[in-house]
Amino acid sequence: MTAASTLPPQARYSFGGDEHLFVEISEEMSLPAFFKGMAICNELRRRALPGVTEICPANAAYLVRFDPDAIAPDTLLATLKEIEAGLGDADLQMQTRIVEIPVLYNDPWTHETLMRFRERHQDPSSTDIEYAARINGHASVEAFIEAHSSAPWFVSMVGFVAGLPFLFQMVERQRQIQVPKYLSPRTDTPKLTLGHGGCFSCIYSVRGAGGYQMFGVTPAPIFDPAQRLSYLKDLMVFFQPGDIVKWKPIDRAEYDRQVAQVEAGTYALRIAPVSFSLNDFLADPDGYNQQLLKVLHGD
Repeated sequence: MTAASTLPPQARYSFGGDEHLFVEISEEMSLPAFFKGMAICNELRRRALPGVTEICPANAAYLVRFDPDAIAPDTLLATLKEIEAGLGDADLQMQTRIVEIPVLYNDPWTHETLMRFRERHQDPSSTDIEYAARINGHASVEAFIEAHSSAPWFVSMVGFVAGLPFLFQMVERQRQIQVPKYLSPRTDTPKLTLGHGGCFSCIYSVRGAGGYQMFGVTPAPIFDPAQRLSYLKDLMVFFQPGDIVKWKPIDRAEYDRQVAQVEAGTYALRIAPVSFSLNDFLADPDGYNQQLLKVLHGD
């Protein structure tokens, strides 16, 4: 079975006011739903229709903003339906990049924060990562970290706050990590916290409120209006939908070393261009993931 034959059925279209068209690809997140939405958004960008002002892909949907004085709403709707109907296997390939993001799991800063908010948690007697390990059937925190960091993740959308990526684990559905959000949100989350809620991982790009479980922190800035680091020179927001991320567990000494590089302005991420095929991934997820990691490390 090809990816094209597993794509979700016809999308649901709805107008939002005079300037927005919302398109729901699926009621649940999946890589076929994500790829379908991205393929439509990419083709719409390629056509450069006069009057289309913004195209915003999301997890299993997308939003188009348009100027109704420049393009009739029904014309835009008909165009999107035509693009959707014409999708084929060739549209389910993507030129993207794979990025290695270091993570200090079980760090002292998120630990201090989570302890301040235990009354808002499902299990006040354990830490976030201990709770996540237990409800996902892992015998230890170490086994959970291995499951969390061994397979790559897709960036399915960027938002909530500036530069925050939502990531979807690239494994079979039954192996995906699932963790509920806090019972009520925290009023504080450290900057660059690695969080998880539902089936999505994220990196909190700035300090602030949040409700995702906290597993660790990364030293790598992902949002910087000053654009001091080389990988942020082109855009102050690093992640884009379609990026592939591989978490790399590091210890405190390595974390401190990388933070010093950030402060000196010499820090760099491991990034490699990659061509991703949804069909090839669905045929052999684990084998395809290993190929992606070889590309990342130049093997």
